[in-house]
Amino acid sequence: QVQLVESGGGLAQAGGSLRLSCAASGGVFSVNVMGWYRQITGKHRELVATIPSVSEAGTTNHADAVRGRFTISTDIAKKTVHLQMDNLKPEYTAVYYCNIKNFRVIGSPPEDVWGQGTQVTVST
Repeated sequence: QVQLVESGGGLAQAGGSLRLSCAASGGVFSVNVMGWYRQITGKHRELVATIPSVSEAGTTNHADAVRGRFTISTDIAKKTVHLQMDNLKPEYTAVYYCNIKNFRVIGSPPEDVWGQGTQVTVST
């Protein structure tokens, strides 16, 4: 069973930066897609960015709302995904969740695992 441990959330001022990290452990397959989602209070969880471990699993994707401000990256050997968040805005305040879609075989339904979430608060 894959486990995800997030770190790096906290408080930042508008215009500032934060870097989130998520380390996966357990049975991580070589084909996977790791990513970040966020849930603003009172709203549904939404995609922030995803990045595949291999090209066959897709392409790197950033949501329109964060493109140009956030950058997702991965260290495949360390099974870690990062989210660099720059030029933060108060409306980015949310709980940020790490996710992995873990494919035993490409095209098969993935194991879908979530982290516990880390709070990001951006003040004015």
